[in-house]
Amino acid sequence: MSEPVQLPSPWRDVRLTVVVPTFNEVGNLPALVEQLLALPLPGLKVLVADDNSPDGTGEVADKLALEHPGQIEVVHRAGKEGLGRAYVDGIGRALNDGAEFVAQMDADLSHPPDALPGMLGALLSTQAGVVIGSRYVPGGELDENWPLYRRALSGWANLYVHTLLRVRIRDLTAGFKIWRADALRDIGLERVQSNGYSFQVEMHYLATKLGHTILEVPIRFEERRDGASKMTTATKIESALMPFRLRSKHRNVER
Repeated sequence: MSEPVQLPSPWRDVRLTVVVPTFNEVGNLPALVEQLLALPLPGLKVLVADDNSPDGTGEVADKLALEHPGQIEVVHRAGKEGLGRAYVDGIGRALNDGAEFVAQMDADLSHPPDALPGMLGALLSTQAGVVIGSRYVPGGELDENWPLYRRALSGWANLYVHTLLRVRIRDLTAGFKIWRADALRDIGLERVQSNGYSFQVEMHYLATKLGHTILEVPIRFEERRDGASKMTTATKIESALMPFRLRSKHRNVER
């Protein structure tokens, strides 16, 4: 693991909320929270949006919130409604609570928490609306243990969406990023309709349509340490159809 980037002192207290959707991540969440709270970011908060996980993830999140008052918040959702809905709820709560910046990341430890200071630094030193932790820019890496079929699916999905939507991002399906609050408000969470992993593509597409600069910085993407992937056949079908829906639904979106 690389050493965390030390941000200049005026940046250390920026209000950054990390939104982490969870469903059956009891084996990963405590380790993720420990790594996030160890970062040199005193203004960092963690917001866990749990979809009523049957393995007790929500209860573990509540315990962590009691152990770290003011640093961890838990949103309990009624059930599993999809990654997109969990993010909309979590991001909306973060904005209402006054976050200046909102990060998205998975709970399964596939995204490196120690990359967040560098991503935040890149965002603060530019006019970008969002910085993506990218697997597919120079310097980006994939865990050698990531299954071949997942590599093929990810590569095909990026090519497919690039062809249909003409969005100039190498890692269009990336789930690790930091947004400016103003960019999120400009996009408008009420516009977002995706339920599953296509949420990532829809957000990137809307940001592009509205003229926000998107930066990609390289990260190493790890295979999950515990539990199972939530990618289902229904999710894959939604993701395949979504680019056509996005072109129709958002064709008149402009600043």
